[in-house]
Amino acid sequence: MQLKKGVPEVGDNTTAVAGGFDVERVRADFPILQQQINGHPLVYLDNAATTQKPRAVIDAISDYYCYDNSNVHRGAHTLSDRATAKFEAARQKVADFVNAETPAQVIWTRGTTEAINLVAASWGGANLKAGDRVLVSAMEHHSNIVPWQLVAEKTGAQVDVIPVDESGTLDLKAFALMLDHRVRLVSVNHVSNALGTINPVAEMIALAHDAGALVLVDGAQAIGHWAVDVQALDCDFYTFSGHKLFGPTGIGVLYGRRELLDAMPPYQGGGEMIETVSFTGTTYNQLPYKFEAGTPDIAGVIGLGAAIDYINALDRRAAAAHEDALLAYARDKALQVPGLRLIGTATNKVAVLSFVLEGVHPSDLGMLMDQQGIAVRTGHHCAQPLMDQYQVPGTVRASFTIYNTFEDVDRLFAALDKARGMLL
Repeated sequence: MQLKKGVPEVGDNTTAVAGGFDVERVRADFPILQQQINGHPLVYLDNAATTQKPRAVIDAISDYYCYDNSNVHRGAHTLSDRATAKFEAARQKVADFVNAETPAQVIWTRGTTEAINLVAASWGGANLKAGDRVLVSAMEHHSNIVPWQLVAEKTGAQVDVIPVDESGTLDLKAFALMLDHRVRLVSVNHVSNALGTINPVAEMIALAHDAGALVLVDGAQAIGHWAVDVQALDCDFYTFSGHKLFGPTGIGVLYGRRELLDAMPPYQGGGEMIETVSFTGTTYNQLPYKFEAGTPDIAGVIGLGAAIDYINALDRRAAAAHEDALLAYARDKALQVPGLRLIGTATNKVAVLSFVLEGVHPSDLGMLMDQQGIAVRTGHHCAQPLMDQYQVPGTVRASFTIYNTFEDVDRLFAALDKARGMLL
């Protein structure tokens, strides 16, 4: 198999690739990578599940707890003032990062899952009715299926599925034909977590808007790979999680059009989301606080702000070129493995390689690779309908990011070869 131009042969110096991206310098920023697992240097290829954290993020969280720990807003003391300033500065960083019109459109959630549930419960509960349709794709994560099923059960709406072909590419023509006056909302991932497919969300948004429908984009798998501009996309809602962006777990973001968020009822009740409370009635706070009931994950917010600072300091074009080169190299090596079947071969992909090996259960492969220090994910990846379409119980998924190297790919396939010898 002829390697793509710019992809090095095994053994080449892989410290830097397209655009002079210095992967070894990046790796040095991530303490967790400097360890051994089962007697082998760690090769971490489970980035689609969660990314590792640079020292700058770890330090930002530690510093908050060491020096600024306090609840935010309304505190009449210095610690609260400092915590609030960092908390709201992070909101501005997120707004700038995705090019939101105002930080009031940035709602803190626990992650993509809660953000989608918020929209489904609040917007969906207030606007969907019997006969209305919500469109999702066949490659969605469960968190972009089940919330719509729940609200459909309550409102009488129906959830319809946009088909995906054998390569893992969304059928855009079929999608266009599905759009009628009953479609109220389209909810689709920007990138498939199970396949790595990049969906044509800009085209989909334009088609949906022409049909009078709103669009929510699940950006969990996209946000860490390239710059996202919500105004250029013209989406109505965009969601993502901090932990897939080199930030902490337990923090996420919902971006929404201001007029939609203003009209939506609160998702949860409690402190912060109120303006006034009495036993005769309650008035709600302004955006974004209307949707942020209770004490937030302050350390998580600050950590996410630090992660965005870290990413902004990188050459993102060079980083993306590095990831693309890793994927091309891994794909070419995969095609040389007897009995290996790639799951998801779309032309437009991020650095995710999902595969099955004939005669071997994915979990057995994952266990044997872990014994050699290789961290991959196995199973259905919270995309059971998609696995059913491919008629597999699950896949082995290797997902690459900025700190992975060509040596990581070589070790992945060396471990796979050894596992094959033990199992077949």
